[in-house]
Amino acid sequence: MDNKLDLSKLRDKIDSIDSSIQELISQRAEIASSVAKTKAESKSGGAFYRPEREAQVLRAVKQRNDGPLKDETLVRLFREIMSACLAQQKPLNIAYLGPAGTFSEMATYKYFGHSVSAMPVTSIDHVFAEVEAGIADFGMVPVENSTEGAVNNTLDMFITSPLKICGELDLPIHHNLMSKNKSLDEIVTVFSHRQSLAQCRTWLKENMPHAECIAVSSNAEAAKRAQYSESCAAIAGESAAHMYGLTLLHKEIEDRSDNSTRFLVIGKQLLVASGEDKTSLLVAAKEQSGALFNILKPLHECGITMTRIESRPSKIGKWDYVFYIDVDGHNEDKNLAKALRLMQRVTTQFKILGSYPKSVA
Repeated sequence: MDNKLDLSKLRDKIDSIDSSIQELISQRAEIASSVAKTKAESKSGGAFYRPEREAQVLRAVKQRNDGPLKDETLVRLFREIMSACLAQQKPLNIAYLGPAGTFSEMATYKYFGHSVSAMPVTSIDHVFAEVEAGIADFGMVPVENSTEGAVNNTLDMFITSPLKICGELDLPIHHNLMSKNKSLDEIVTVFSHRQSLAQCRTWLKENMPHAECIAVSSNAEAAKRAQYSESCAAIAGESAAHMYGLTLLHKEIEDRSDNSTRFLVIGKQLLVASGEDKTSLLVAAKEQSGALFNILKPLHECGITMTRIESRPSKIGKWDYVFYIDVDGHNEDKNLAKALRLMQRVTTQFKILGSYPKSVA
């Protein structure tokens, strides 16, 4: 009897806390609505969604957290609260590489919350086009994988696109084999995106050497095709199996357990500093001895940390290349601003793709 009374008291406390939480969320929503109204009425306008402000809020959530919930759990909860508050005015339209069930869709909801309007399109090029045309407020595109490297199509789009990078997200990627057939020996074809096939290369060689691997536009498209034949399978995220009526035969078949993909949020906004930022650059070197050294030298002289560099054909001339460089800091930071001025003097093409908040898990 005493145990029942204690349990009843604990449940009463939970009910009281739930009531307080709901009341506070409603208050937050009302204030967020007032902020949006003030922005709409101001002469300067102002974007309703500010990625740098959201990053600051989420970092504060992590700093305040003393447990028992994990940082990732609390960040996810607060993202959803902010997403719902923002959607009171008008849900954000977010373009991503579809169809539904892709890792790009997963990244979209993880970054923006589930109160946005997610818009699947058929290619990375179309993601850029939707944002450039103003049909989508932002786009979500993959840029690199920790196992297989750069997503070249995304990089190439930045050569001509006026869009800016407004955010980033590191998403752990787990690949699963799914099919209507439960026997690996009877499966003769495996569909998946070419990057996913590469990330599962060793597992496929050891477990399905007889199967033909065919690259398609997305993992969700692979699952969509596999639903029509018992001789076919797909490699995709777990949600795709439920979406297309497939059986999960093997989970987490990626060759590396720490496999992850970095996604970029693209939009038209130029962001102010959030306190923990990254800047992405596109540069072309002058044809001279030590050209790349001359480009990177100002970063060293100004104490700037470079986190990534990639080269791609410029699409302008034969054997002509551009470099994609990521560095720590915001382009308006004193030291980085100085380094960028010096870099411009030794480049034939110089473009700041964006200064944006570092990924908040």
